[in-house]
Amino acid sequence: MKRLLREPLVHFLLIGAVLFGIYSFMQAGQSKEIRVTRDELAQLTRPYQSQWHRLPTPQDLDRMVEGKIQQEILYREAVAMGLDKDDEIVKRRMAQKMQSRAEDMAAAREPTSAELRAWYEKNSALFGQPPRVSFRHLYFSPDRRGARAREDAASALAKLAGQPEDANIAGSLADPFMSQEYYRDRAPESLSKEFGPQFALAVAKLAPGSWQGPIESAFGWHLVFLDTVTPGRVPAFEEIEPGVKTAWLAEQKTLAWQKAYREMRAKYTVLLPTPPDRATARAARPSPAKKGSALSGEVPK
Repeated sequence: MKRLLREPLVHFLLIGAVLFGIYSFMQAGQSKEIRVTRDELAQLTRPYQSQWHRLPTPQDLDRMVEGKIQQEILYREAVAMGLDKDDEIVKRRMAQKMQSRAEDMAAAREPTSAELRAWYEKNSALFGQPPRVSFRHLYFSPDRRGARAREDAASALAKLAGQPEDANIAGSLADPFMSQEYYRDRAPESLSKEFGPQFALAVAKLAPGSWQGPIESAFGWHLVFLDTVTPGRVPAFEEIEPGVKTAWLAEQKTLAWQKAYREMRAKYTVLLPTPPDRATARAARPSPAKKGSALSGEVPK
């Protein structure tokens, strides 16, 4: 017996049994309690009240609480079985939560007005307002006029020379347009989306006060009477302080996340596979089937 107790294998087995017993004991007394707090009950109640415009009945609340308990039990059992391992959806969700935690820490601090003003002075170009134009246009449809659309627009322009924007003759010269005839306070980006970038650039170069064209758009040809031009500008800080705060918070969240990730990334060593050299890649590439081989579908002689 003494000799048996001196065997290293016996020592190893005894130590393993003790560790297993300790682990089993800890697991038995661990995480078997599910506590539902008042805050969690309020979190269950708010969506219900928002949807049904009333407080849940005791029976409704019991069902919601039991659903939460069921979810917690299934989650704990799934973790205990290791079902969260190598699951891309779980990994993605946990990664999102880590990023949100880092961003929320930055959003928790309220900036002072002076701090926002100083930040705005450095980033005022982000808030620049583009120029805007108001104009009336006459449309000449290639679908109706074919190759004559541009020529007809030029002919109509000659008849409108010196005429005001609301000249009675204007409407009789053009074709109906699918949208509106008058556009008010439109930025270049808006015009580009509706008429195409070529039209937006051409209108930006016009001088107000007369009929001009023809200008081509994605729809056809147009004559344009530019009514007013509002130059682009950078607004004063006081005009857009709430928007500045929103932009500042967005930047702080980004910076906080980048800093947090750099610190986490520094803890890990990443090992990547060595890329194969060209010779290895060529050798690994399948060779084309030769005539008379089994791959060509012919039986070799």
